[in-house]
Amino acid sequence: GMLNLVETSHHRLCPDVPLVGWDVVLSADEKLPVCLLEVNLSCNFFRGSFDRKVYLDFLEDMVTDLQAKRLVADREGKKFR
Repeated sequence: GMLNLVETSHHRLCPDVPLVGWDVVLSADEKLPVCLLEVNLSCNFFRGSFDRKVYLDFLEDMVTDLQAKRLVADREGKKFR
């Protein structure tokens, strides 16, 4: 279904991007009942509801992980991407 489509697409198309927004079309067409319309790489929560603590904890974990990877790359003289 829809969740599988966006999770698979995220892993295949933008695996290095931690958070994106997907616009999904639900269709009456049996051949294509669910379709990606677009990906929003600068997603926001316009008129949406979300668990603020979960989201902020996610961001903190992501930044902490990126910082640790950056420090390892710096120590090893590698380019951080």
